[in-house]
Amino acid sequence: MNRIDLNPSHPLPHFIGSWFIEPLSLCDGLIKFFETRQGYQTPGQTEGGLNAESKNSTDLTIRPRELELPEHKPIRDYIDTLYACYEDYLEQWPFLKSIMPRAEISSFNIQRYHPGGHFLAVHSERTNIGTSHRVLAWMTYLNDVDDGGATHFVHQDLDVQPQKGKTLIWPAEWTHAHRGNVVNSGVKYIITGWIHFPVDHS
Repeated sequence: MNRIDLNPSHPLPHFIGSWFIEPLSLCDGLIKFFETRQGYQTPGQTEGGLNAESKNSTDLTIRPRELELPEHKPIRDYIDTLYACYEDYLEQWPFLKSIMPRAEISSFNIQRYHPGGHFLAVHSERTNIGTSHRVLAWMTYLNDVDDGGATHFVHQDLDVQPQKGKTLIWPAEWTHAHRGNVVNSGVKYIITGWIHFPVDHS
């Protein structure tokens, strides 16, 4: 067989939406929320478990049922802003809007990376039956990182440098495999999770 190119008439889109959330003070509130809950923080894991060579971070998991707790107001305020980004993403891709009139989020994480921290294992967010309900991934950088720490999308050959408030939404599929490069200096904070089809509770 011979490989051929289809030669599209215009550049192919990368399907990675990006915005700066407002106000940027939301990011400060999320970092404070993270740092005041040290007892709930855990070493970051991949699907394969703990492996600091694959992922070296400290994570705090937030569960949707916890969002109604009074102390979780910074999280609720952020989710409202994230939803506005999601709605704009759907406006950019009307077909997705037509098949996802409703969506849900599951548990998500705030993560901290100290110097030397990373998520170097190339990964995507939908890789097995257990994650097959995920449609989109999302992430907001909570602070600026000047030295290292970029998110590298492998197939798009795209590096996204962390900037406070910069928010990304992208397909959860293997086409958007990525990694988090090593933080060379400073600290990197992100909040990240998934948007998925609603669960049928009938």
